[in-house]
Amino acid sequence: MVGQKIPCGTSNLRRVIASASAFRSIWAPERANLGLFGRDLADRSGYSGRHAAVFHRQAFEMSPDDAPVRHVPVLGREAVEALEPHDGGVYIDATFGAGGYSRAILKVPGTRVIGIDRDRTAIAGGFELVESSAGRLTLVEDRFSNLADVCAGQGFSAVDGIVMDVGVSSMQLDQSERGFSFRFNGPLDMRMGHDGPTVADVVAKASETDLANIIYIFGEERHSRAVARAIVAARKEAPITTTRALADIVSRVVRSKPNEIHPATRTFQALRIFVNEELDELHAALVAAEKTLKPGGRLAVVSFHSLEDRIVKNFLNERGKRGGGSRHLPDVKQALPSFEILTKRPVVAGDDEVAANPRARSAKLRAAARTDAPAQSETASFDWPQLADVMRGG
Repeated sequence: MVGQKIPCGTSNLRRVIASASAFRSIWAPERANLGLFGRDLADRSGYSGRHAAVFHRQAFEMSPDDAPVRHVPVLGREAVEALEPHDGGVYIDATFGAGGYSRAILKVPGTRVIGIDRDRTAIAGGFELVESSAGRLTLVEDRFSNLADVCAGQGFSAVDGIVMDVGVSSMQLDQSERGFSFRFNGPLDMRMGHDGPTVADVVAKASETDLANIIYIFGEERHSRAVARAIVAARKEAPITTTRALADIVSRVVRSKPNEIHPATRTFQALRIFVNEELDELHAALVAAEKTLKPGGRLAVVSFHSLEDRIVKNFLNERGKRGGGSRHLPDVKQALPSFEILTKRPVVAGDDEVAANPRARSAKLRAAARTDAPAQSETASFDWPQLADVMRGG
């Protein structure tokens, strides 16, 4: 139930926040433009939805006074419209962040939202929204891969919709003390949560081979071997503990032309993904969503680079078709599709959104509706470096 305390364990820390000070909404309350979900997304490239549900557009219209201080999620309106929020529905905002999705869902009367984030800074930032929700929003500090357990801990066996905004948030990138960006000098951290090894720990301990594999697989950096070699050479001279130090090392071996991305971009992405186990977390969250959604429940996932999108696309394609049988073995029961894919192609941001937020340029939204078929068995395994193995030198 909302406000219920969940015991904190050593491995899965969960904190439910249910009290705060007064909240002033950032969304323009005086405007009541209504839109049809099916019509809106049908007009956008990649959408094939069949259902039309009334949704409040003002959920994603910001008041001018608050625009500089509040984060508007990329493809936010499209993602929430894909959920078709309705009175009495229960929804999971699996990556709460600044609360943009939760705030929009709560604009629909009678909805309940469970917000999850592994970043306690994001949870603390949601205090006011919890207070203003009159008991309809609960925040939980946890990994989104644990969403099924979080849902059960709040007294729900299934939910009507789940939205995920994958990867690092703009707020995290802008906080120099978090060490996510080479734009600011700060400690080489990059953890989305507040436990486990930092990127500084990884670059200090990982072998040259492991570093090269991490940077190549998670950053798609073709100079990964040279970067790994440079890191190992530099750490022999002095510990690499700041974002500027790492960026300088990478920049000496990776050259970029004017108007190209910063030479350290792919290396920073790779190490961030690795230290947070982002791709494993994403796949585990998709599996948990399949088990947690009610028949007809909606899943909406916004991703920002090809590695994430590939996992989402492959998962939904696999779950959206019959499988498990063979024409040579007619007696073997085939698994029925557990999802109906609503986006034949990913929905992308329009020119206006990209102009307002360049990060939206790479965003892709994929959405699907849960069928009444049982959740399929999970057999996927991934051949990429694992954090625990690298840190113990395995």
